[in-house]
Amino acid sequence: MTEVKTLHIVIAEDDFDDADIVQQSFESNGNFTKIELVKNGQELLNLLRSCTSCPDVILTDINMPIMSGIEALKEIYTDPALKLIPCFVYSTSINPTYEAQFKELGVKGFLIKPYSFEEFDKIPSIIVEVLSAL
Repeated sequence: MTEVKTLHIVIAEDDFDDADIVQQSFESNGNFTKIELVKNGQELLNLLRSCTSCPDVILTDINMPIMSGIEALKEIYTDPALKLIPCFVYSTSINPTYEAQFKELGVKGFLIKPYSFEEFDKIPSIIVEVLSAL
């Protein structure tokens, strides 16, 4: 079991309201000290490929413009420098076909986007719990 330290997370989310809510959820959780937001998969890859201090974890939406979360994850998991970063997916629904693709890639968790602030606040704890078990 891995000890969870303070974490750096990158969140890929194209919806402004969802991005704001999920960012607040991570800010209120003491396990996350650095939270970065990007608007699509291409921005995520650009950030990851240029980082000097890469994130400890990635949370990405599936359906985003320019490059989807699926496309970005395929790139991440084929890049030797990035494939060890634990990735989580969250979306309004998880299509079984997508879920199979994510499992094959090595995604650590699939989360359904909540409909309440209280449920959004659970996302950071779920991620910490999964990371603690790695």
